[in-house]
Amino acid sequence: MALSQKQRDERTSLRRSKAQEEELRLRVRPGTRQALADLMEWSGITEQGEAMTLMIHHLHAMGAAKCQPLLNPPRHEIEISQNVAREFRNKSLLAIQKDPGDEIIEPA
Repeated sequence: MALSQKQRDERTSLRRSKAQEEELRLRVRPGTRQALADLMEWSGITEQGEAMTLMIHHLHAMGAAKCQPLLNPPRHEIEISQNVAREFRNKSLLAIQKDPGDEIIEPA
């Protein structure tokens, strides 16, 4: 006799708990999704979970020192041009002139 859906679910749940499986969820934007698709295509992997598992294990095998450059996210440098700084300063001074409420008044 075939197992019911409930029985199959219980069996799967038991097998996963014995193996200490844990579900990881990941939300990504289109660029990250495309990067994963490219990696999967280049290596002939058809399942996302398999690709991510292999990447994690390969990075771990590299060790702490060698994998660090791959795990440091790129940081954006923000440079404020002199024109923007000047405009900000001028508008700030204008706002202070319109509402000079932050002045310190010494007691007599």
